[in-house]
Amino acid sequence: MKVSQAFKLAIRSILGSKLRSFLTMLGMIIGVGSVISLVGLMQGVTNYIISTFDDLGTNMITVGITNTDTRKVDVDDMYAFVKENNSLFQGVSPKISTRYTIKNGSTSMTTTVNGVGEDYLRINNLELSSGRFIQYADIKNRYNGCVIGSYIVEELFEGKVSVGDTLKINGQVYEIVGIQEEESDSEEHSTDDIIYIPYTNAARLSGSADISSYVIAAHNADIVEQGEAVLDTYLYDILKNEDLYNISSMTILLETITTMTSMLSSILGGIAGISLLVAGIGIMNIMLVSVVERTKEIGIRKAIGAKKRDIMSQFVIEAALISCLGGMLGIIFGSILTRILGNAFGIEAAPSANTVLMAFGISAAIGIGFGYMPANKAAKLNPIDALRSE
Repeated sequence: MKVSQAFKLAIRSILGSKLRSFLTMLGMIIGVGSVISLVGLMQGVTNYIISTFDDLGTNMITVGITNTDTRKVDVDDMYAFVKENNSLFQGVSPKISTRYTIKNGSTSMTTTVNGVGEDYLRINNLELSSGRFIQYADIKNRYNGCVIGSYIVEELFEGKVSVGDTLKINGQVYEIVGIQEEESDSEEHSTDDIIYIPYTNAARLSGSADISSYVIAAHNADIVEQGEAVLDTYLYDILKNEDLYNISSMTILLETITTMTSMLSSILGGIAGISLLVAGIGIMNIMLVSVVERTKEIGIRKAIGAKKRDIMSQFVIEAALISCLGGMLGIIFGSILTRILGNAFGIEAAPSANTVLMAFGISAAIGIGFGYMPANKAAKLNPIDALRSE
């Protein structure tokens, strides 16, 4: 018997019992849909985490240095190093971060004051709503100029401030030269709760002669590890002691989180995959019932010359067809469910091509695998006994 003929017989059998066929497929539809939606949602969560880290700066490298009397890395050394390795790095900025009391008239508050270089705005992709950022002349001349975040604007100036106004930082008068564009809804302890001043002023305020912290921006996140290796070699050659410096970035943390979410996605997919096994058992059960119901048909076919392989192919193809149809409907159901749940949770979730292909392949394999036993039972029927059955 030709395969095309076996397909026609399988389709005829499925259409002859539409409700039973649909209920048999339902387990496969739910199983495939569950796998696709759960894996798609976890991928959406992973992408959301990655995008969040991208906003925080996955290309940023933080360097902490402990200078000694005999071994020292100063600001000019770091700028020269970054310029020398401009194929890896796009910029560097010293950073001195301290919390101070700031005042505007009788209103006061405590906030983080960052002493930074002129490249800090650019390498951190920050924007200003008005004014300008810290410049090289401000750093060189230790000019008392500052850039404030939107939270400071709201809390210290009640939302009414202009470039040129002044405030006091630790008792010293600073002129506001710029206002940072709102980033985090002007919330306390957010990136809007910040003041930037020249790092030379920050060093003087903190009473420190040496700059011990830097932020270096690589061109992209893919070359951060290479940049860290070059930086490690440079610092070790000068300081001769790994305990005197520390290099860190978000790439290791991001890789750890990605690994964890991938593992969780596999676990959830495996749990959902159990429903595929249940669906396969349902298909096998229905095919066994079908063999019993069609015993006389099998006997007639054998009596007129049908071979064992013809009977087996008919029932295996029928089981595989039911499973594949259920798998395709499950793919549609899972894709729609993934997008609905993604919108509900506020993440961009979509089924991946690999998951769809894997789910469809498993559904087809289950149909063939669980259809084999009923098909084998049908093929082994004695034609005389089959013809005598009622």
